[in-house]
Amino acid sequence: MNQEIERIKVLIVGSGPAGYTAAIYASRAGLNPVMYTGVQPGGQLTITNDVENYPGYPDGVMGPQMMEDFKKQAERFGTQVRYGVVTQVDLSERPFKVTVDESKSLMADTIIISTGAAAKWLGIESETRLNGKGVSACAVCDGFFFRGKEVAIVGGGDTACEEASYLANICKKVYMLVRRDELRASQIMQNRVMKNDKIEILWNHETEEILGEEEVNGVRIKNNQTGEEKVLDVEAFFVAIGHEPNTSVFAGMVDMDANGYIQTVPGSTHTNIPGVFASGDAQDHVYRQAVTAAGTGCMAALDAERFLAAQEE
Repeated sequence: MNQEIERIKVLIVGSGPAGYTAAIYASRAGLNPVMYTGVQPGGQLTITNDVENYPGYPDGVMGPQMMEDFKKQAERFGTQVRYGVVTQVDLSERPFKVTVDESKSLMADTIIISTGAAAKWLGIESETRLNGKGVSACAVCDGFFFRGKEVAIVGGGDTACEEASYLANICKKVYMLVRRDELRASQIMQNRVMKNDKIEILWNHETEEILGEEEVNGVRIKNNQTGEEKVLDVEAFFVAIGHEPNTSVFAGMVDMDANGYIQTVPGSTHTNIPGVFASGDAQDHVYRQAVTAAGTGCMAALDAERFLAAQEE
């Protein structure tokens, strides 16, 4: 006898600030949302130590604790938080067919995508070991902790230039490590960093090792043309070589840009598929902050609620 397939009114794919905020709003609206957390429950904030720029935490908060607070609030209103990964979707008709962990099948009337994005890393051992101890992929998030210090940032695109400029406003000195002899950034961003006296661009340099035991106290770099190595005395190391949205399971169905970020109707979280909404870093490649992700999570829940109400009319 075939087991009846579970049907869910609002399915939230992925956790983190966007997913949990969507869950809070959807559950308070009586929509009985079900969330599947994804491979990293809580998202990128679970590998972030101190969060000091989220309203409501005057003394700051550890990233994992903040996500636990979000989770408890969502569950308090009735959200079912389940551990699992959505591995396949069929969005050709409603209700949508969804497969979790390649085995469990369910149907969803609406889907809120909040799968987030992951920072690209250099892939060196010291980077992993010192992550959260002076190594960061978000200057806006963590630069404040190193105000008045000397820091390094790696990358040559718009994001790297923007974050280098941000760091230069609060740090004593910013070394910008560029592996080529030119920047990939737009001309306006190139001009901004090149005319900033606090930013020193080191062309044709690559990172060999980030130094330090419990915290960053330097970085060993190598000139990829001459082979010459030297150590920069810095107290923080920022990686700005891009992010990759966790959206591959929706590829070919939901409209995305060239980098895989889901495209939404301006001013909303609607995707090209009625009943599918996208929030957080899966669709935001500009701001990438916890507070903006939470805002779009709220929008997605409200959009889903209004969509479902219109279907019942």
